[in-house]
Amino acid sequence: MMVAGIGSRKGVNVQDVLAAIETALEAHGLAMTALSALATASPKQGEQAIFSAGRELALPVIVVEDAALKAASPRAISHSNLSQARAGTPSVSEASALAAAGKGAKLLGPRTLLGPVTCAIAISGDAA
Repeated sequence: MMVAGIGSRKGVNVQDVLAAIETALEAHGLAMTALSALATASPKQGEQAIFSAGRELALPVIVVEDAALKAASPRAISHSNLSQARAGTPSVSEASALAAAGKGAKLLGPRTLLGPVTCAIAISGDAA
């Protein structure tokens, strides 16, 4: 299972989200079709652009609850003081991707930042 974790500023648009996903995948030499799901943290469940991106890509959007996000946070590569203060994790995109990809999941690399959106790609432990 390959998951794109999404973090964003408030009020992003679907084009921003899709561009960040595409940029993150390209950084790892992957196509959009490699993804199994998108993921984000529960504080972002009001960001309709993330869910619109999921619909456009025909992928489920997994909303990661706070406990799972915090459990995955120590494995994040990147650190944002703002993310830590607002969401309780050093990287919403990285922790969301890790939590959604399941036990033993690994990040393919640090998050990609494109404008108001961050995207991190994680692969499940059974696929690594």
